[in-house]
Amino acid sequence: MSDATPIVFVVDDDVSVRESLELLIRCEGWQPEIFASAQEFLSRPRALVPSCLILDVSLPGFNGLDLQKRIASDRIDMPIIFITGHGDIPMSVQAMKAGAVEFLTKPFGDDVLLSAIRNAIERSQATLGREAEIRGAPGRLRVAHSCANGKSWRW
Repeated sequence: MSDATPIVFVVDDDVSVRESLELLIRCEGWQPEIFASAQEFLSRPRALVPSCLILDVSLPGFNGLDLQKRIASDRIDMPIIFITGHGDIPMSVQAMKAGAVEFLTKPFGDDVLLSAIRNAIERSQATLGREAEIRGAPGRLRVAHSCANGKSWRW
């Protein structure tokens, strides 16, 4: 997992924003995956590598806040950075309460976005690491239980 190139997903209906972000993300050494709609993004299986999602609030079909709700439980390892040209305080509060790590209003500087992406990828790495520990825990718990009961193991 630690050797995997982090993926930065971008969901934005504006082609110029998608192309600009794709170039910026690629120049930083991350792997960009670009989508024009929430539905298009949902068709992509979960990535088990460090990742984050840059998500426009205003999308055709269902909006970014709706997508956030839809993926909240099954993609907890993928922090969400919202971007919008028409944000307001109630919208940003809703996004943050639902778990977004950042809410940026367009236009924003590259350095602000890159810092947000770095922080999000670090969070993703930590979450994936905890998930890996949990998946490995049953075997360790079995060994600890057996040792406590006086059984020995052959290695």
